[in-house]
Amino acid sequence: MSESWLVIETSARVGRVGVARGGAVARAAVLDPGHRHARDLAATADRLLTAEGLSPRALTGVMVGAGPGGYTGLRVGVMSAKALAYATGCRLVAVPTFHAIAGQAPAAAGDLWVVGDALRGMVYLQRFRAVGGVWEAADDLRIEPAAAALPAVPAGAWVSGPGVAAHEALIAAGVNRVPAADRDPGAEAVFRAGLRLPPVSRDELFRLEPLYLRGSSAEEKAGGGG
Repeated sequence: MSESWLVIETSARVGRVGVARGGAVARAAVLDPGHRHARDLAATADRLLTAEGLSPRALTGVMVGAGPGGYTGLRVGVMSAKALAYATGCRLVAVPTFHAIAGQAPAAAGDLWVVGDALRGMVYLQRFRAVGGVWEAADDLRIEPAAAALPAVPAGAWVSGPGVAAHEALIAAGVNRVPAADRDPGAEAVFRAGLRLPPVSRDELFRLEPLYLRGSSAEEKAGGGG
């Protein structure tokens, strides 16, 4: 029997849910951007599973985009995935969101920088390189001032990610842009990236948190961070 996976990606303003079977996403849906992800995530997942004739307990596992991204959306997605894995005993794979985004770039791009808007003039940034046709991280995910980091992206490199549009003016004209439609992680990209990663252990399941690199706006204000 082929594996069946629920795929959850809620790092961006528009969330996505999919069901993968036989090595590919068979069904996918976009969450209503006008609602909080918490409002329709469970209902959408249930609808997709029903359409595939699957119950939650029939799943091999759940793959979830772990961030970085929007604070509230990420927490809803990751906590929903943890609850499902805990309740059913299925596997859980936490997929770094930038790895999924990198997987949507042209295979011949060579040097790729994935950018996310961290607000307050900051960006999430990570560089990838293509190795044997597969994108692999060339350095660690970090958070830096946009005005310093983005002009340093060299001409001929590629950029992708939801932060490109927000900081377009800081990116040199000689830097290649991945098409806008491929800068947010799709369910298929999260699934492909997740297939290369091990599931978390039972102990890791309880400790798993979204990848923020910083607190929420409320936490930063309370701590004097702005």
